[in-house]
Amino acid sequence: MKVLARETRQEYGIGGPRVLRTDMKRIFKHQGIHLDYWPGTFKEIRGAYFNDENGATIMVRKDLPPDPCVFTMAHELKHHLADKESGLLACEANPRNEIREIGAEVFAAEFLFPETCFAALMEEMGVSQGQCTAETLVRVKHETKTTMSYAGLRKLAIWLEFATEGSLPKTGWKNLESKIYGIPFYRRKSFHAPFPTEPSHR
Repeated sequence: MKVLARETRQEYGIGGPRVLRTDMKRIFKHQGIHLDYWPGTFKEIRGAYFNDENGATIMVRKDLPPDPCVFTMAHELKHHLADKESGLLACEANPRNEIREIGAEVFAAEFLFPETCFAALMEEMGVSQGQCTAETLVRVKHETKTTMSYAGLRKLAIWLEFATEGSLPKTGWKNLESKIYGIPFYRRKSFHAPFPTEPSHR
């Protein structure tokens, strides 16, 4: 799955760790895949893939934030590339033991942020194995603008042994990000204040 992800990135000119919905839509269009956003009444299901007499369709839950949305699109792309004959595949938010689903997670992670790219970035930042901190990952996400989620970056750092299982938090990433880089303007109270109205001339 990692090899397939790297080959697909190369085929479509995906260079760095910032993969956007526009990139995924471009790939879907070339592959002849119809993309459908759905209301997502089942919260445990984040996406689905099916291929029938009308062609291939990828469905993505409409309320997913940008990062998990892109990951889900990459996850479903794997099903199109490797599981076309499997019928309807509804993909849960946390796949466990089903080998096709785990393979899709591996494909999506490598597609969004290749392991070699992450390792090279750690070397560039002077981070040796076992030395990656939560602050390191916040810096990675901030500077690369990657659409890989913090949960995904955490798994990647642990998998490549730049961090140990207990050394990185599972939650609180946005608070740490705000502490390091400040609160983004769109999260400030003043951003939500109504725009001033034009003075009336009577």
